[in-house]
Amino acid sequence: MPGCRCRPLEGGERSDTKCAQPGGEPVAWRADGVPRSERFDDIYHTETGALAQSRHVFLGGCGLPEAWGGQPQWRILETGFGLGLNFLTTWQAWRADPARPRLLHFVSVEAHPVSAGDLVRAAGTYPELAPLAGELAAQWNGLLPGFHRLAFDEGRVLLTLCIGDVQPMLRAQRFEADGIFLDGFSPQQNPEMWSADTLKAVSRFARQGTRIATWTIARAIRDALAQQGFVVEKRPGLPPKRDCLRGTFAPAWTVRRREPAPERVEAPGRCAVIGAGLAGAAVAASLARRGWQVTVLDAADWPASGASGLPVGMLAPHVSPDDALLSRLTRAGIRATWTELARLLEEGRDWRASGVLERRPDGDVRVPAGWNNLGPNESWPASADQLAAAGLPADVPAIWHARAAWVKPQQLVAAWLRQPGVEFRGGCRVARLERHEGGWELFDPSGELLTEADRVVICAGFESGRFAPALPLQPVRGQVAWGPVPDDSTLLPATPVNGDGHLIAHVPGEHGEAPIWLAGATFDRDSTSLEPTEADSAANRERLARLHPAAAGALTDGESHTWVGVRCASGDRRPLVGPVDAGDAGLWACTALGSRGLSFAALCAELLAAQWHAEPLPLPVALAKALGTQRL
Repeated sequence: MPGCRCRPLEGGERSDTKCAQPGGEPVAWRADGVPRSERFDDIYHTETGALAQSRHVFLGGCGLPEAWGGQPQWRILETGFGLGLNFLTTWQAWRADPARPRLLHFVSVEAHPVSAGDLVRAAGTYPELAPLAGELAAQWNGLLPGFHRLAFDEGRVLLTLCIGDVQPMLRAQRFEADGIFLDGFSPQQNPEMWSADTLKAVSRFARQGTRIATWTIARAIRDALAQQGFVVEKRPGLPPKRDCLRGTFAPAWTVRRREPAPERVEAPGRCAVIGAGLAGAAVAASLARRGWQVTVLDAADWPASGASGLPVGMLAPHVSPDDALLSRLTRAGIRATWTELARLLEEGRDWRASGVLERRPDGDVRVPAGWNNLGPNESWPASADQLAAAGLPADVPAIWHARAAWVKPQQLVAAWLRQPGVEFRGGCRVARLERHEGGWELFDPSGELLTEADRVVICAGFESGRFAPALPLQPVRGQVAWGPVPDDSTLLPATPVNGDGHLIAHVPGEHGEAPIWLAGATFDRDSTSLEPTEADSAANRERLARLHPAAAGALTDGESHTWVGVRCASGDRRPLVGPVDAGDAGLWACTALGSRGLSFAALCAELLAAQWHAEPLPLPVALAKALGTQRL
């Protein structure tokens, strides 16, 4: 296995090997190939084999794949991700089934994630799973405590990993599961996973008819499930286990939930999106994946004609010593965007996974306790070598962000708008909306009908206030400088640098033109002027001189241009995703992405789509509420 260091275990009683990689839970591999957890002194699957166990106990126990035939989506909750073989087997069954649902959601709780190498090794015995394990391993990074949404097969297979202890993770998620896999280590070795409180928390995800499956037939587990409303029965197991357990949620009483059932659109229809920037294009693509026919309307003739038309932008997380709300949100957003970049764009031309060096003018390079360059965190205090590579002195206070990039936003917007089910219509200024029975009508300034739709999503940047005047929106003007990279480019950093402003260099030009650099930006609240100013140009030169003196000197006499855009921010500087009017579910907003459109667009779009379809959330409930329009 590449990158794996294997050594014999001490003691001599078992001829196991232990394969551990930085940031991963160690897995001991027995001589017969069965993986074992030393933490819980238990094996990950029976000697019969993981694939057979997953198919017989879990898929078979939940009636799959037959049960999901013809459904728009299928939602599975699992306790205990382990080596991921239940997920991989479910994914493989979904791929092989012509009657598969449009969307497969797999939500799994895991307190101790293993390494990517062990995922690959565990699936390597099974040719049908090995390629899928490789795709899973490619996204197996940055698994800090919290939620991590991984997307496969063009976003139609969504794995939500909930990293942490089982009960807090279950409290942080909300959805109705179609099937439940209970697959923790044995109740004797891992009692918390099977406690009455945990099984009660699991039952909150069940609807009438939800199926549940597990390999254990312990009497205490059967009794606890029955008390929560599951009708369970023992079924023939997979040797060497004689029995396994299957059940259905069918309580003899009326279930009373602490919260009302989430809204759910029963069937996708027609949606109009106002605005063809990052927010609008991301929303259109997310809804189209779920079967919506989406019309994106913009007053400009071309997409990304507003703030999303920046020549090149930076994708980098916010980091704070206490891992504050914004830090967690930007990490989740970057993961969502990263998947889309890798899926839709050409690396090296449209974006580059370059990493970003962040200078800290105040000298504070603190990160949360325990973070270092071994991970699973992907930001840490920069080393002298990293500073030198960026052309900065070794004593400059800075943080290195490994999961960061430069991106051409216009290319991402265009790729989203090319997705099946999305239609872009430029030169269509929406002047007013009218609600009518069954949907909405959108009119231009002359009163001509532009389109009709079942639902409308407002993604019009600072102009969103015309349709949602109650939202606290603020325009924020920004000006940047950009130009061709000079012939002697050795003084320009190979990776982007940010801090008080930012500098991106060596970005390939369009249509074979010379590479470009970009620096800025200004931040002028309540200004909507698109005219460049010399004062802002001077401010950007001064900012660049402080950020990277050598680059500033190299660019002093070269060709440069200005670009101006107007961003949209909310009162608390977080995006706004949710209904415009609590009493009308047909009009929503996804706006106020501020200067972090690349970080937030994909995440906010997926959050909106999940809320429409009662899907598992890509964020813990508390973080989702922190982005909701209802918070204001």
